[in-house]
Amino acid sequence: MLTYDQDGFRRAGRPHRIVSGALHYFRVHPELWEDRLRRLRALGANTVDTYVPWNFHESAPGKADFTGPRDLGRFLRTAQDLGLDAIVRPGPYICAEWDFGGLPARLLAVDGLHLRCSDPRFQAEVDGWFDLVVPELLPLLASRGGPVAAVQIENEYGSYGNDARYRAHVERALTERGVDCLLFTADGPEDAMLQGGTVPGRLATATFGARPAERLAHLRRYQRTGPLAAMEFWIGWFDHWGEDHHVRAVDDAARSLDELLATGASVNLYMAHGGTNFGFWAGANHTGSRPADPGYQPTVTSYDYDAPIGEAGELTPKFHAFREVIGKYVPLPDGPLPEPPPRITPALAVPAGAAVLLDHLDVLGGEPAARAAPESMEKMGQSHGMIHYRTTITGPRPAMPVRIDGLGDRAYVFADGEPLGVLDRNRPDEGLDLAVGGAGVVLDVLVRAQGRVNYGPLLDDRKGIWRGVRHGHQQLFEWEIRPLPLSDLAGLGWSPEAGAPPHDGYRPAFHRFTHTLPGARADGFVDVSGWSTGLVWLNGFLLGHYDTPRGPQRTLYAPAPLWRTGRNEIVLLELERPGADLPLRDRPDLGRPTVVTLD
Repeated sequence: MLTYDQDGFRRAGRPHRIVSGALHYFRVHPELWEDRLRRLRALGANTVDTYVPWNFHESAPGKADFTGPRDLGRFLRTAQDLGLDAIVRPGPYICAEWDFGGLPARLLAVDGLHLRCSDPRFQAEVDGWFDLVVPELLPLLASRGGPVAAVQIENEYGSYGNDARYRAHVERALTERGVDCLLFTADGPEDAMLQGGTVPGRLATATFGARPAERLAHLRRYQRTGPLAAMEFWIGWFDHWGEDHHVRAVDDAARSLDELLATGASVNLYMAHGGTNFGFWAGANHTGSRPADPGYQPTVTSYDYDAPIGEAGELTPKFHAFREVIGKYVPLPDGPLPEPPPRITPALAVPAGAAVLLDHLDVLGGEPAARAAPESMEKMGQSHGMIHYRTTITGPRPAMPVRIDGLGDRAYVFADGEPLGVLDRNRPDEGLDLAVGGAGVVLDVLVRAQGRVNYGPLLDDRKGIWRGVRHGHQQLFEWEIRPLPLSDLAGLGWSPEAGAPPHDGYRPAFHRFTHTLPGARADGFVDVSGWSTGLVWLNGFLLGHYDTPRGPQRTLYAPAPLWRTGRNEIVLLELERPGADLPLRDRPDLGRPTVVTLD
């Protein structure tokens, strides 16, 4: 077991330094878990760190799925077989640039519920989550011969709140269910954060990316004795749509890691391998002070993070520089380094039909629900995807702007089936002029949801329309609402054309392509640089979002296990302007790099 005394960590009674790397099983295809863990071990790490996202596992309230890509036990046992200990961070909140910080979207449908505090309703939800996840962890604890050496209490709580009763509740929820390993907290090395996040009697650790001696000295003011640890040492950074691709200079990151390890502290590299925000799981940030303020920043699909082990498993220059530094402080494993994963041969996918989204509402969403006013996705029992709203405006009436109050995140507006325009949450005062003739008009609003905010004070980030729609000053009522989770595209009717050319009259449509893979499965990258914005599926698996005009990401990673030898199907839901072709590449394009300096 991992313990500590005033001199430092001890493992099986012997002095021990943790050299860990963050690697999230939920961002890696399960057939690649062993490969990525082998690469982490080759880096010199003796421990793997992972979050456990509540919303990724919860299949329904009170039920959870721990099978297939959600088989936490298999991931941790694989790590143990490769000689790695494990640090597990089960939340309930994880941040991690993950949708809603790992919390289930259904919590946003509970009026007046206060998140991440001692609100009894939220604490009851936390207890329900731990009732599901802790039994999965207990057989894997070091006390029972498993790899789990330490478990985190909440996550960077001091960056959000100061509720000591809530922190104590999370601690008790773990220990009363049998978690008997080392428990710790992790917070930024600032007074308010450490005051708000630490738990008396439990190990306090810090999160930072530079100036390690100074940051650890600040931590020492709160962790008076015992080991010091950087539980998140940021060696790169993540990207938002609309920014450049963030990278951290190799020499800068390696020098800072050397300085950190020279202090005698332990470290967890965040991230050692970033992976991918498949599906709808990418989160978002918000720079405003209110939900309606401009400043919503959705995170891109790639979570490469400029990590030592790249998104497709490549060993980067940072890997080799870090390995050299780590080798100065702990023994490196014997044997050759892992070979690069194989890549597909570049090719063009073959067009195979299209399907206009608005023509398939019944197939994608079933019967609409009647509501007096628009309601959010969460109120409609929906977590991810798109949502469709329809009402009728009587006429005649002069041109007046259509406006949406409370939009998450982008709305495509149609009048009698013809595109009227696009509204965006970051431009809340914009409207679309609409004049109505004597026969009236059917107004369709198709709302795209990207990631829920995962960090900061504005976590209650609802999707769809959660306030109302106006024409001029008049509120519009009597709506039909269809949730469109986009979880099953099997019923789409494909035709040779998308129903409209790629100009201002284009309507959102699914575009199908095929590609025949002649040999063994290998990693590939779907090049969406000629397209605008939407979603990509490979053989029914949702690779994630793309938003090429905003950038930076221009290819989406398609890991080898998703391909089939022979015929493969690729589907794009293009929302604004389709491209002419769809190249498949053997290397990624994550956009123009910009060097980030971490403080």
